[in-house]
Amino acid sequence: MLEVEVKSRIDLSYAREVLEGLDAKFLEAEEHFDIYYNAPHCDFAETDEALRIRSVNDRQVLTYKGKKLDDTTKSREEIQTPVEAEAMIQILERLGFKETARVQKVRDVFKIGDITLCLDEVDSLGQFIEFEIISDADMEESKKRIFAMMEKFGLQPEDSIRKSYLELVME
Repeated sequence: MLEVEVKSRIDLSYAREVLEGLDAKFLEAEEHFDIYYNAPHCDFAETDEALRIRSVNDRQVLTYKGKKLDDTTKSREEIQTPVEAEAMIQILERLGFKETARVQKVRDVFKIGDITLCLDEVDSLGQFIEFEIISDADMEESKKRIFAMMEKFGLQPEDSIRKSYLELVME
């Protein structure tokens, strides 16, 4: 599947007001604790890939993120599988993977049609909104729809932040 995603800084109080006016459906509140790893055979910072274990509420997921696919969004291939975090950490360490960073955030998830909107409060980074469509269809059409939704929040495509939270933390 393809994750078409755009992230921007935003005041979360303002974003909640806009979501209320758009009649967005609240899905859930989440607490994320992410551990990112680097491979022994390549540097993911150079290849623009990511590997993480995410603990969210009572679930743990191993996620591989491929290279970004364009110059305006964070769109990329994403492959996920449920795991038991402690066992997966041991497996990765035994295989030579090294922990590179940890990222913690609180996220409120909303849905408008097939667009997922996430309001994030990220430790040491601040407040963000993410717009996401998971699709196997046309990436350009998904981007247009996300940019149209961004406008409802007073945001433009140039407000998009292409860096991941990991990249922002590493800076």
